[in-house]
Amino acid sequence: MSDTPFGFGLPPEEPEDGDEGKKKDQQSGGGQGPANPFGFGGLPGAGGFGGPGGPGGDNPLAAMFGSLNPTDLGAAFQQLGQMLSYEGGPVNWDMAKQIARQTVSQGTADGTKDASVGPAERTAVQEAVRLADLWLDDATSLPSGAGSAVAWSRAEWVEATLPAWKELVDPVAERVGAAMGDVLPEEMQAMAGPLIGMMRSMGGAMFGTQIGQAVGVLAGEVVGSTDIGLPLGPAGKAALLPVNIEAFGKDLGVGKDEVRLYLALREAAHQRLFAHVPWLRSHLFGAVDGYARGIKVDTAKLEDVVGQFDPQNPEQLQDALQQGMFQPEDTPEQKAALARLETALALVEGWVDAVVHAAAKPRLSSADALRETLRRRRASGGPAEQTFATLIGLELRPRRLRDASRLWASLTDARGVDGRDALWAHPDMLPTASDLDDPDGFVHREQLDFSELDKMLGEAADKPDLRKPDPKPDVEKKDDDTE
Repeated sequence: MSDTPFGFGLPPEEPEDGDEGKKKDQQSGGGQGPANPFGFGGLPGAGGFGGPGGPGGDNPLAAMFGSLNPTDLGAAFQQLGQMLSYEGGPVNWDMAKQIARQTVSQGTADGTKDASVGPAERTAVQEAVRLADLWLDDATSLPSGAGSAVAWSRAEWVEATLPAWKELVDPVAERVGAAMGDVLPEEMQAMAGPLIGMMRSMGGAMFGTQIGQAVGVLAGEVVGSTDIGLPLGPAGKAALLPVNIEAFGKDLGVGKDEVRLYLALREAAHQRLFAHVPWLRSHLFGAVDGYARGIKVDTAKLEDVVGQFDPQNPEQLQDALQQGMFQPEDTPEQKAALARLETALALVEGWVDAVVHAAAKPRLSSADALRETLRRRRASGGPAEQTFATLIGLELRPRRLRDASRLWASLTDARGVDGRDALWAHPDMLPTASDLDDPDGFVHREQLDFSELDKMLGEAADKPDLRKPDPKPDVEKKDDDTE
């Protein structure tokens, strides 16, 4: 679990000392210019909002205000006023969206810029998803879940996935944001109303900034709508990002069409799973909410900061954030939620890995190489790990993904495609974390059949409750007595 789930404190990629830290500091213009009064972190992987050596490299407000030249100054102060007057939820999502879009417009570290998707690329994506669905028919009993196939630019990916990010992040941010206004004694809260409101507005802005950065950077890396194992896009819409697919396959020595088709297989397999396992989405998102309920805030430290907070010296708040005020404590409930989410994500990714390999292996000469490339991408700290660590403090364990893939492959050999996929019928039928440690034991265990139980429950619901008298005879008897 990440020590700094919302990116507070020193970013992990910016060491406090050492030659590497000094080098990065020089690149971003660190040590020059005024201190950052709002404490917004720099853009991960880009040396600050303005990019390496660019305008605003040490001034994160430049992400919102541009270069702060005289013509932009009025707009800058207007936007600053909007930030401090924000009265919405725990995250300023308008700011998150704006910063994510601006992060995308700056391009990635390798110089790749976002671009509108042309008709030829859209057609290529649609054909790849259509062919992928045909191949998957032989590898899984779940029918197609993609009603349409779309090709997105990075900016379109940001727009389409923000509703899912909001659902994921708000429960966590709510717990942290509430603590910022609840640390004062009740009798003092009325007197300190403006201060509490300002702190909550700043908290919403800080969350919005960090999340906008993370989503913007992720938009430069993902190749579809399901890269992190969660359904981030609209239901039933398989999506691929041609500009990122091009960058992903650049140095692989594999044909572009083959790379696109393999990634389309993964996207289409995710779509099948989430479309035909109706409880899965709520199961995953519910685990995030369960994790949020387990977050504990260092209220003693927060009380000290609030008690000494000087509105004219707002960097005090940033200093406190850097000292780990919001580092979550481990509780049994939180550990259970994390384990549940981590196992479920491993099972989703492992199933997709096994199904896609079964579909691609006989047809694509590069299937093994592409499979290993994607596994290593995840294991080396890919977009899924980094984003979850930044936003909700969750780091996926790549070992679990490989274990889950082996388990699903073993189930296919032992029970066939239908028997394997039937396990998704009910959450209690799925393997657990301990089953991933002993896949053979699970594979050869006696299968649980919930169909008879569901049938009995359905029949019981249709039957009248025999413990209560039927009101109809009583009415007839009353009529007889009246006569």
